Amino acid sequence: MLLRNWTGAATVPSHGLYPHQWSWDSAFIAIGLRHLSPLRAQRELETLLSAQWGDGRIPHIVFNPSVPLGAYFPSPDFWRSSTAGADAGAPRGVETSGIVQPPVHALAAWLVHQSDPALSRRRGFLARVYPRLAAWHRYLTEHRDLGGHGLAAIVHPWEPGMDNSPCWDAPLERVEPAAPGSFRRADLDHGAPDDRPTDLDYGRYVRLAADYRDGGYRDGGGAVVPGEARGRAHAFAVEDPGVNALLIASEHALTGIATSLGADPAPHRQRARRLTKALVERLWEPEAGQFLCRDLVGDPGDAAGGRLIPERSAAGLLPLLAPGLPREVTSALLRTVRGDHFGLGTRVRLLPSYDLRGHAFDPYRYWRGPAWFNVNWLLERGLRQHGETASADALRASALSAAASSGFAEYLDPYTGRARGTRDFGWTAALALDLLAAAEHAPAPAPDRASMSEKGQKR
Repeated sequence: MLLRNWTGAATVPSHGLYPHQWSWDSAFIAIGLRHLSPLRAQRELETLLSAQWGDGRIPHIVFNPSVPLGAYFPSPDFWRSSTAGADAGAPRGVETSGIVQPPVHALAAWLVHQSDPALSRRRGFLARVYPRLAAWHRYLTEHRDLGGHGLAAIVHPWEPGMDNSPCWDAPLERVEPAAPGSFRRADLDHGAPDDRPTDLDYGRYVRLAADYRDGGYRDGGGAVVPGEARGRAHAFAVEDPGVNALLIASEHALTGIATSLGADPAPHRQRARRLTKALVERLWEPEAGQFLCRDLVGDPGDAAGGRLIPERSAAGLLPLLAPGLPREVTSALLRTVRGDHFGLGTRVRLLPSYDLRGHAFDPYRYWRGPAWFNVNWLLERGLRQHGETASADALRASALSAAASSGFAEYLDPYTGRARGTRDFGWTAALALDLLAAAEHAPAPAPDRASMSEKGQKR
């Protein structure tokens, strides 16, 4: 399936619903491809990075010019990146979107390098991608620090990857939707309406993207005085814990890349520490036992710069990926993963994308409850990092079983495991490959001493 989705330079998530190259999809796909072809995995990331903008942003879509404009919306003629984004350094030779997706790319690059270090060194892979990845992180920590407190912010619900999360409902209420006749939803040609965002939500997505485009894709720029949130210049600006957790994990990956190249890793370590501190200070909610999103477009008199959004998303558990969290935070997160709101290992076998007890929970609709394979891959990694080996092993087994039985579905009903969305989905297949490879190389469990003693006595 990954072979069928390969275009010669990159892998599309699916030929029908997603016929172009997507940013974090390609990072996850490269992580899986490294087990089949480290060369192709490197090229996957190189192709994506070749469309990087001058200000450092990695666009969330790189458009394939051979795909008809009507096959996907918003299409290149909507984004108009090469003209509307000229002041921000958008490339002239390729059309892209103007928004971004979560920064998992440095982690992917480091894992791809480790799969075949000799090939990576021969091709100069790390030497070529490192400056681009460092520029990408600078963009997020400088241009996107809209709250002025050290965290990267998103300016569109598509940016954190969890497009239709209930976390965005309240911030979106203040956005006037685009007129219904001003756009055509190509996604409904490939997906069931009950699985996809509503027309009202989609109209608001279109409005935000059009306003960002018409503003030249500017983020605000300039120095920020703490408490004066640049986010209020946007109709939608949110600090998301999942985005920032992946940024922290990727900063740690950059320390490995820098060390491998003989560069100074200290700036990346320092940035990771600052981000981790800001993440806990800004987004940790002890009563919820997890991290929450912060809406930056709040009351102008709010000295904290916005308000926490009281919705429980799986994004609030992804900081388990971040080394250096306070022990009490890690312990609370692990309790929440297994508790009533997410029920991993008790009520469900794969982590749902949203609170099982939440008022907006829907087991079918895009990011409002279904289980996604990339989220579960990230959680499996976080569990393992914190010594939760048995839980990580169980999650890995559940994910592999679900991927195979669902036809490598885009996402699943968390209760029944029924496939939802498109099938033969790129990152589902790729991350299943990665989990399978990890399972094959996992050390055998240590023999139980009591049972060995019994066997010895029987002899």
